[in-house]
Amino acid sequence: MDGYICLKYTSMKQAILERIKALGGNVDQVEGKSLKEDLKAISFDTVLYPMPRDTPWAKASDQEPIAGIGDFVEENRALFQKDKVRFYDQMLSHFYKLTKEPQGQTIFMNELFTPFTEGTATFEEWQGEWEEATWRQTIKAQTSEVLEVMFIGHSYSYPDHLFVCLTDPNPDNPQVYGTDHEVFFDEISLEGTLEEYFLRFMTKDELLAIVQSKLESYE
Repeated sequence: MDGYICLKYTSMKQAILERIKALGGNVDQVEGKSLKEDLKAISFDTVLYPMPRDTPWAKASDQEPIAGIGDFVEENRALFQKDKVRFYDQMLSHFYKLTKEPQGQTIFMNELFTPFTEGTATFEEWQGEWEEATWRQTIKAQTSEVLEVMFIGHSYSYPDHLFVCLTDPNPDNPQVYGTDHEVFFDEISLEGTLEEYFLRFMTKDELLAIVQSKLESYE
């Protein structure tokens, strides 16, 4: 088993579920049956925006927390002066929705990818493209199981495909991996644990604090 101990799955780590809810996700159908079933049960009605790495929108910086938010502020400056509560509500509604307009967002997914599992559509489409042993050089998985992954996000930055292994040795908080369409599974990166992955994104309240700090510091 390459030193991995196969533990019975009980549930996804509670801190992950709480973070998903804070980000606008729905975890009501998560029942702790398996990592696969728990991921399939999660849904989002909004995209995810990465937390700025540097202090955003500082007086000496033009860095926006979300691409296009500066334009939104300028277009709604009159509303901001008249009714800040309504302005912020409209701002959050404008950005926190499902959209494909490129704003640096990540779209949550729960799509199976099974190129090594015979009888699946993925196997038929990708048969012979990769060796499972090559994937296992990077991806930690129980060796007794065929390696299957689930995409959990499509990003507008590199890498643009994020996924987890469904037989990760730590199913309550699995490793997240990344690959890009230009090097699809020929290159695989480590993107932290699932808990760390979701902590990379901003909640509505976190974005609101950034924008309020910028706009109201000049008043």
